[in-house]
Order: sequence, then C-alpha cells, then structure tokens
Amino acid sequence: MTSRSGAKRIAIGSDHAGFDLKTRLIGVLEGLGYHVEDYGTHSPEATDYPHICASVARAVRDAKANVGIVLGGSGQGEQIAANKVRGVRAALCNDLWLAEMARSHNDANVLSMGGRVVSNDLAEQIVKKFLETPFEGGRHARRVGQLKEIEVEEAARRES
Repeated sequence: MTSRSGAKRIAIGSDHAGFDLKTRLIGVLEGLGYHVEDYGTHSPEATDYPHICASVARAVRDAKANVGIVLGGSGQGEQIAANKVRGVRAALCNDLWLAEMARSHNDANVLSMGGRVVSNDLAEQIVKKFLETPFEGGRHARRVGQLKEIEVEEAARRES
C-alpha cells in the first residue's frame, strides 16, 4: 500500500470532529503520491458520521480505493459504521502498535482514528504505519478467513 510510484487510492471521510485532521491528512497523503477521494464532510459544521463512513467502506469494498480512512472525535463510532459493510475490516488505531497489528495480523482495510484522541503528528505516523505494514498471512490468514465465514453466515441469516 505504499506510495509514490503506483496509483494507490485512498478513500477518506470524517464527521465534524475529524474534519481538521482529515484536511491535514489529505495534504500529507497527496504529498506522498496517493490519490485521495474525500467522501465528506466538507466543513466543520456538525454532521452525522454513519453514512460518510459507510461510503468510505463501500469504496474499499468496491475496489474504488485500496484502503479507507475514517475519522471522528474518538474514531469508535466511525469504526463501527465502516464495519457494517461486508468485506470491510475497519480498525480503531490510536497508536502505532495497533496500526501495525491491524494490518499485519488482521489485514485491516479501513483505518479509524479519533481527532480528539491523537495529535496531528501522531495521526500522520499512524497512517504511514498502517499503509506501509503488509499483511503477514500464515495463521493470520486462517483467522481472517474465519471472519469472512462469519460475515457469510450472518448475511445468510438476514436473508432467511
């Protein structure tokens, strides 16, 4: 998922509490050579996050983006909203170790952070760690496969 050469695409979205951090991260990511699609919000005025985070998650699911980033005050609700989209593994990562584990062990494809929890500098480091960390596979692939099986089972239950 790393930068400069390939056309790596990132979907990003936030509510009002994550707006300033989102604006900053877009500049950082574009500076690293990423194409960033902004799914909103486009102002610091109060707004609800679920539809924004779902749009980011759907962009990842539909391969319009390689990875997604959702931001809010805590990042918690944003992670929950993104995880409602089948095929998305959104991880709340408010430190570097969690970002590394989310990618290397869980093959997370959406990063969630809290603009009221992490500093701008730390957020930039978290994003870079998330993007540069590869999935380890191995025993972790088996577990990610089990997560996918649960998604299929739950989708079947809803349809019946």
